[in-house]
Amino acid sequence: MKLFKSIYGCMLTLSFILFGFLSNAQPLKVGVAGLNHDHVNNIMNQFKRGEVVIIGIAEPDQELADKFKKRFQLPDSIFYKSVSEMLQHIKPDAVLAYNAIIDHLAVVEACAPKGISVMVEKPLATTVEAAERMASLAKQYHIQVLTNYETTWYSSNQQIYKMANEEKAIGNIRKMIVHMGHQGPKEIGCSKDFLAWLTDPVKNGGGAIIDFGCYGANLMTWLMNGEAPISVTAITKHIKPNIYPNVDDDATILIEYPNATGIVEASWNWTFGIKDLEVFGEKSYLHALNANTLLRRDTARYYGVPVQTALYTDNLPYLADVLRGKIQSVNDLSCLENNLIVVRILSAARESSKTGKKILLKK
Repeated sequence: MKLFKSIYGCMLTLSFILFGFLSNAQPLKVGVAGLNHDHVNNIMNQFKRGEVVIIGIAEPDQELADKFKKRFQLPDSIFYKSVSEMLQHIKPDAVLAYNAIIDHLAVVEACAPKGISVMVEKPLATTVEAAERMASLAKQYHIQVLTNYETTWYSSNQQIYKMANEEKAIGNIRKMIVHMGHQGPKEIGCSKDFLAWLTDPVKNGGGAIIDFGCYGANLMTWLMNGEAPISVTAITKHIKPNIYPNVDDDATILIEYPNATGIVEASWNWTFGIKDLEVFGEKSYLHALNANTLLRRDTARYYGVPVQTALYTDNLPYLADVLRGKIQSVNDLSCLENNLIVVRILSAARESSKTGKKILLKK
């Protein structure tokens, strides 16, 4: 065991040196909170490529921990049963949460008093109360609480923001439409550990309305420069109750702004995976079909727009620059202010779908 730990330590040191040499910056040393979110495979692959150093993992499920130890050749020495226990032994640059949405608050509660910033997987929280508690802790202890979305790192989305809000190339935004989803988490092969909480109305906060509704709320809040909407109206469907008995599997969310409208179509019933963004301006239309494909239409025809690679196409370089003070997390897709509004929109959407009423958002 001592020999294995020594070899592991040498591997970490080597990856640390190599990545630092290539990028002229040392990779972050992080703790991982939870392994039951399938997005954790992203950071594990980043670790294998030497882009991050994992110095601790908090996972109470021994069977799940053992699976990751074997798959990624991780030593026993970096595993702990809880975030609190982990932080008694390590001092990471940040903790990244890959657990149920309801557990995000507990991660921040453990990290904040120690001055350790947190990045969670989308969305920030299941309730407005939990989100506000996290924001309060972030302010009190001067830490970052950031949210990671796949679509944040799409160069096409970043170019839409630049063209719409910086270059004013399409006129004022009048309508935004986001299609998000896939055939269903079970259908595409999500792990049993992920499905156990993703399809739980308390642990996830809902089904497709939360899982994919959050992307649209996030993008629209960003495009509207952090402005909260006037109202939210939502319709949910239960198309596959035999597969998802406890949560919705299809949602349509209407988000009202003073001079614009947002429509989020979130579903576990698409015939294919989709994450796209349409923006209609006063004089032009933009459609990001995927991470690197952008179409524009001004009058009668569509034409492709060359997509410039975004400054950040990955969460780790962004997180590192925020923590090192190179950039400020203000009105971007990961920032706390944006994601507080996202949680308010999702909470209103849930209420609207249950009551059949338009929900006004309080200023």
